[in-house]
Amino acid sequence: MDATPPGAPDTAHEQHVSEDPALFDVMAPPERPKRFAGVLAALDRPLVLGFVTTLGVLGALVLGGALGQISTILVYIVLAMFLAVGLDPIVRMLERRRVKRAGAIAIVFGAFALLFAAFLIWVLPPVIAQIGEFIAAIPTAIAGVPETEWFQALDGDTQIALLAALDELAGWVSSPATLGAIGGGILAFGVAFVSGISASFIVVALTLYFLSSLSSMKKAFYALAPARNRARLEDLTERITASVGGALIGSVTLSSFNAATVFLLHLLIDLPFPALMAVIAFVITLIPLFGSVIFLVIGTGVALFSSPTQALIFLIAYLVYIQLESYVISPRVMNKAISIPAALVLIGAMVGGALMGVIGVLVALPVMASILLIIREVVVPKQDLKV
Repeated sequence: MDATPPGAPDTAHEQHVSEDPALFDVMAPPERPKRFAGVLAALDRPLVLGFVTTLGVLGALVLGGALGQISTILVYIVLAMFLAVGLDPIVRMLERRRVKRAGAIAIVFGAFALLFAAFLIWVLPPVIAQIGEFIAAIPTAIAGVPETEWFQALDGDTQIALLAALDELAGWVSSPATLGAIGGGILAFGVAFVSGISASFIVVALTLYFLSSLSSMKKAFYALAPARNRARLEDLTERITASVGGALIGSVTLSSFNAATVFLLHLLIDLPFPALMAVIAFVITLIPLFGSVIFLVIGTGVALFSSPTQALIFLIAYLVYIQLESYVISPRVMNKAISIPAALVLIGAMVGGALMGVIGVLVALPVMASILLIIREVVVPKQDLKV
């Protein structure tokens, strides 16, 4: 008989378990994973957890406020970095022709200074004058629409509807609120232009520094990676910077061609405001893929107030230029940029414009190209290895 009283410990069973390590491991209580020990210990002390969480939230708020205060400086730094990366291919081209880097940088910035001075002397004054002429000519152009040939050729119902729309437009243009808004906008533009000139000196200084030390900055960045990954990181970085530089230079070049074409078309067709429309074309066509189409509608609409014949000639001529740009000029200018789906180009341009205005639109294309290159060269290969 078993003499072990009820409720007494089974010493024989315990001895058997202690002698068998496998059974001991199975019956032993589960241990907490060491990596979660700190988290579980914090959950056991809710007061400490709440205090630490509060400190984290306050730190995030302070950091967000600090970033908001220096957001303008961050924009200057980002813009200067992109300008340096965009000008670096030109500097390297001069270096390949046995020009020292300091001399190449001086040549590039000297050419840029000459272009900026030419813009201030020969382009800006006519643009400002034509802005005033354009605003003053709007009421007269609206009032003269019923006397044009194309309006007389419309049927009666269409004329009545169009006259009602023109009356509404004339009332809106001549209203004190609109005139005040236009005056405030002009004043705001003047203030922004003055502040932009002062900010340009900061951006130019930062660009000079980044451009002169770009090679050393890249080497310092490569040194942060493990030695086995530095070769691949260097190759990927060089490809990204080449793509960014090609995209920036290509966008500005295409917009310059576009603005020159618009200016010449306005002179040849005898359309008003050639300098103003050329500047508008330069800014709008910075939007990749869709900028030329947008300006086609705007330019044709403005030309329609002068003459339907002139508007039709401008429409056909500019449409021919768009085809020439798409199939001949753009492939040669943007040959170093990464191909990006049209939907992503539009999304990037809208997001960049909402965040940073014209600068954001200009920067959106190289940023999207860099992200796509990283996804194709880093993320996708890693996912392919996971079977």
